[in-house]
Amino acid sequence: MNAVIPHAKPLFGPEEEEAVLRVLRSGRLAQGAEVAAFETEFSAHFEIDRECVAVNSGTSGLHLALLALGIGAGDDVLVPSFTFAATANAVAMVGARPVFVDIDLDTYCMSPDAARAATTGSTRAMIPVHLYGHPAPMGALLALAREQRLLVIEDAAQAHGASIGQAPVGTFGDAAVFSFYPTKNMTTGEGGMVTVADPGVARKVRLLRNQGMEVRYRNEIAGLNNRMTDLNAAIGRVQLTKVDAWTERRRTNASYYDEHLRGVTTPRRADGVGHVYHQYTVAVPSDRDRFAADLQDRYGVETGVFYPVPVHRLPAFAVDADLPATDRAAAHCLSLPVHPALSEADLHCVVSAVNQLALEADA
Repeated sequence: MNAVIPHAKPLFGPEEEEAVLRVLRSGRLAQGAEVAAFETEFSAHFEIDRECVAVNSGTSGLHLALLALGIGAGDDVLVPSFTFAATANAVAMVGARPVFVDIDLDTYCMSPDAARAATTGSTRAMIPVHLYGHPAPMGALLALAREQRLLVIEDAAQAHGASIGQAPVGTFGDAAVFSFYPTKNMTTGEGGMVTVADPGVARKVRLLRNQGMEVRYRNEIAGLNNRMTDLNAAIGRVQLTKVDAWTERRRTNASYYDEHLRGVTTPRRADGVGHVYHQYTVAVPSDRDRFAADLQDRYGVETGVFYPVPVHRLPAFAVDADLPATDRAAAHCLSLPVHPALSEADLHCVVSAVNQLALEADA
C-alpha cells in the first residue's frame, strides 16, 4: 500500500506564503535586507551570540567555513563516516583529506576516543556532527582540539535548537553550519547558516559567498556565488516563529515512542543535552530493510535509513577503515516518523506496527 504516514513533512502556512509574496512585490530578490534580518534573528532566537552568515545550502556553509579557516591541501580533517556525504565532500572540495572516525553507538555521534586515535601531525581540524538532533560530545572533543591545536567546525545541519547544558549548538567550535533543507526542523526551502566565533573569519565567509566582494565590483579575494536569496530568508524568518513549538512536539512524539515501543532499541540521550529529534532512530535487531518494507507495505508507515552506506565505503572515497560501530549502525538503524504534523492516531499506528513486526521477527 502507499505510505499514509510520511516520514517527513515540511510545514508551511499562509504566513510563509505572504512573506514570499512580500519579497516578490518588492522586486528585490537577491541577497538583501531579508537575508540580513534573518541572520540577526537566527542568532538572537537560538541565543548563539555570534555572527551568522546565510548561504544557499548547508554544504556551501561547510565549504566556506573550511576555506575561511584556511583548511586546504595537505591538511587532514577528522569526520565521522556515519553522516551524510556532504560533511566529507566539503573537506575534499578544499583539497584536504577527510579522515574517517568511528561513532559512539549510544548517540551515533563522533567518538572522542576514535578521534584521538586518528589524530596525527597532519590533522588540522575536526567536524563533529550533531546527528539526528543529538549534540556531539563537545566537552571531550574540544579538550582534544585544544590539546592538539585543532580547529573545530560543528556540523549542526540537523540540530536547530539542540544544546548541551545551557549552551546551544553552534557556539562550541570555531564555526558551525546549519541547514535549511526542506526536511530539516525548520526550512527556508533551501539554504544554510554559518555561525563564526572570530569576526575576521566571519567577514571572510561573507566575502567568499559573494564573489569575494563586500563592495560591488571591489573584489578583494576570489570567491563564489553562495548567496541566500531574500525569498529563502523571508520563509526562514517566519519559520523562526514556529520552530520552538515544533521542537516541543517532536520531543513529545519521541517520548511517546520511548514509552511504548517494544522489540527495537530506542534512541539514548546523553545526560544534560537538549535533543531536538530531527530523526527518531531505532536499531532493528535483524533484517532492517525487510522491517522497513513491511512497515510501508503492510501498515503505510514511511521510514528513512540514515545512512545505509557509511561515507568511507562510498565510491567517492572508498578508503580502508575499521569502523565497527559505524558499520553496525548502518546495518540496523531505521528512522521513524517524528515530525510535528503527526496525529495521536499516527503515533499509535506507528507503535502498533513496529511492535507487531518486532514480535513476528522474534517468534
